[in-house]
Parts: sequence; C-alpha cells; structure tokens
Amino acid sequence: MPDTHRTTLAGLAADLHGTSDARPAVVLLHGLSYDRRQWGPLLAELETVDPGRRVLALDLPGHGGSAPRPTYHAAEVAEQLHEAVTQAGLGAPVVVGHSLGGVLATVYAAAYPATAVVNIDQPLLAGPFRDLLLQAEPTLRGPAFGEVWDRLLQGMGTDLLPPDARTLVETATTPRQDLLLGYWDELLTTPADELTRQRVRDMESLRARGVAYHHVSGMEPAASYRDWLLTVLPGAEVTVLTDSGHFPHLVRAREVAGIVAAA
Repeated sequence: MPDTHRTTLAGLAADLHGTSDARPAVVLLHGLSYDRRQWGPLLAELETVDPGRRVLALDLPGHGGSAPRPTYHAAEVAEQLHEAVTQAGLGAPVVVGHSLGGVLATVYAAAYPATAVVNIDQPLLAGPFRDLLLQAEPTLRGPAFGEVWDRLLQGMGTDLLPPDARTLVETATTPRQDLLLGYWDELLTTPADELTRQRVRDMESLRARGVAYHHVSGMEPAASYRDWLLTVLPGAEVTVLTDSGHFPHLVRAREVAGIVAAA
C-alpha cells in the first residue's frame, strides 16, 4: 500500500496517496452505504502497476467520516466533490466510481475538468432499478427499510468475493435510511424520461470535451444498454470481467487497476 495522508477536504474525509507528477491524478468514489476503505485492494494493485500515482479516495457526503448533507442530488454532490478536488490541487483527474459512485463520476466529469471516467458496474439508465425502488418505496420509508437493502445485496454476487473482501463488503457499510432515501430521491421523484435526458446531456458533454469513458462490469451489459452507451458516446469502452459480480474492483483488482492506470 502507498503512503497515506489522511485529511479533510470540502468537509469530506479523504486519503491522499502518491505524489503529483505529469500523470492525471485518480479520484475514487465508493458506492452507496460504503466508504473509502473499500478501495484498499485496488490501491494495493495500482501501486504495483502504476507506482506513486497521485490518488484521492473520498468518503461521500454522509458516509464514513464525511458529514451529511441536507440533500444528496447528484449535481449537488458533484459540486462538493469538485471543491474537494480543487482543494487537493488535482486539476483534471481520472474519476473512478463504483455503483452509485459511477453515476457521480459521470456527473462530475460532465460538469468539471476531467481526463477520464472509469465507471465500475453502474448502468446510467434508471430502467428496472427505478421500477424496483418505486415498488419498494413504502418499505423504504418505513421501519423495515433495511429489508430492501438486504434484498439488493443478495443480488450483488458477494459469494464471488475473496474472504477478506467479502468481510469488507458485509461489515464496512452503513445502509442508513437517510442515505438510501437521500441518494435515491432523484430516482424516486424524477420521471424516467427526464433522468434519461440528464444522462444524455452528461454524455454529450463528455463527448464534446474528449473525456474518455470506460464501463467495467461483472457481467455482460444488456444489449440495449450497450447500444445506448455507444450511441451517445461512440468512443466509450466496455470491459466485462466475468465472475466478479457487482464488485470487479475487489474480485479482479489487478485488472481494474490496469484499466485505471491506462485511463
């Protein structure tokens, strides 16, 4: 593992690794309910394949050591992330996001300077997931909200994880009701066609500014989604790391580190 400097940037708990040089820095954004500890295996592999790379791992608002926000809409969170990146002096980073972090990485790079996005296992279209949340909304807003998260977790392929990584996924998590409802509020309250238009605008911005985009998943994306992605962003790359479930960066960390290093 590289040397770590723990700090707070724009109200977000952060770890800074490596030193600044000609390579674009890497910014790591974890998934909903997790925190920056989830990047440990990837950081170790990145230090092997790309030694000394400047990396900023952040706790998203309301997660880990970061204070909560009144609201968690993607554009608002991206603005706070940009403040942290600016305070760290990182310029136009490679923004890497897992799950929810993949959406935030995309929204960030569409609005602020970025070299590339690496989206780990997060389709950008709401689709069936939004439908599932709408069906589960009464439960989400009640005392049994945790049942919804547990059902989602069962479909994430945690059985594919190495023992240490599985322990990390199962224990280093805080699926609080305020976080689930806050970060999913846009999905619950915004019409599906408007969400799609927002993502299309994001991709048009990336295309216009030449920001590279790499989608990494644990299983083959639906053909309709792949077609959509390559239509709105023809230069996008898609890599499928089979048998890694929802956590390719934990199951096949070295391969994901190679993708990040090359971005």
